Amino acid sequence: MEETVLITGGTGFIGRNLIPLLQKDNYKIIVLSRTPSKYQDDFYFKHVQLVGDLAEVKDANIVINLAGANLSAKRWTDKYKQEIVNSRLNLTNNLIDWMSNLEHKPHTLISGSAIGYYGPRGNETLDEDSTSGNASEFQVRLCSQWEDAAYRAEGLGVRVCCIRTGVVLGDEGALQQMLLPFKLGLGGKLGSGNQYFSWIHILDHVRAVQHLIDNDSLTGPFNLTAPTPVTNETLTKTLGKVLRRPTFMTVPGFALKLVMGEMAHILLTGQRVLPHKLEESGFKFNYPELEQALNQILK
Repeated sequence: MEETVLITGGTGFIGRNLIPLLQKDNYKIIVLSRTPSKYQDDFYFKHVQLVGDLAEVKDANIVINLAGANLSAKRWTDKYKQEIVNSRLNLTNNLIDWMSNLEHKPHTLISGSAIGYYGPRGNETLDEDSTSGNASEFQVRLCSQWEDAAYRAEGLGVRVCCIRTGVVLGDEGALQQMLLPFKLGLGGKLGSGNQYFSWIHILDHVRAVQHLIDNDSLTGPFNLTAPTPVTNETLTKTLGKVLRRPTFMTVPGFALKLVMGEMAHILLTGQRVLPHKLEESGFKFNYPELEQALNQILK
């Protein structure tokens, strides 16, 4: 029997790559969007049901919750931080309330989170058994609250997986923002360059989500990061090598803080996150090495 997948945030970078993968497995896709009419004629959503309200969705077997205001779209003012929190918590809580009123509940919820859960921890190796970071850090509070909201669904008999995502590399997102200075030969390390950068190729990310759907014994948090995090200096040199550009610049920490404010602290401290649970469950990365991943994206 054909199963239905409801995706929130399905019009974003990850959703656009996930939908074709799920369609190959013959899932019926419903995408919840604040502006469904905007995507009505979009090629990506040709065979997708677009809805603007949860009330329009009468049934779904699987829910994938990816929606949320972009963390790096603006400086983290108090107002924007509240928008980031509300965009995640309100929707997740609305999803649980909607599920509770359904006669036939979804069997699976895969809900977004991020490696920000662990806080900036320097060179400490982190996996799913590591504790959350210091609650004074915005990203730690955000991810903890977001996951707590998702786990409410367990009380309805729904299997819940929270995906703690690293920096997703692909034809949109963080990598594209980094490219211009590197292409101009102005790329360089941030601060000392010793801080770790935990990343994942977009195609491995969506395959990992598919893997979590397919294996119904898997529950709880999963780090969606490649098994080989690299230092910022290695990232800088590898990107320069792939683009065949020099990388002799250094962006001083104080300059980054001036430009980015609170967000700079995370970039300068870094996180060394490993996908232990994902690998233990049998998942194989197609792009485990950074140079290989960058070559595929930038070829």
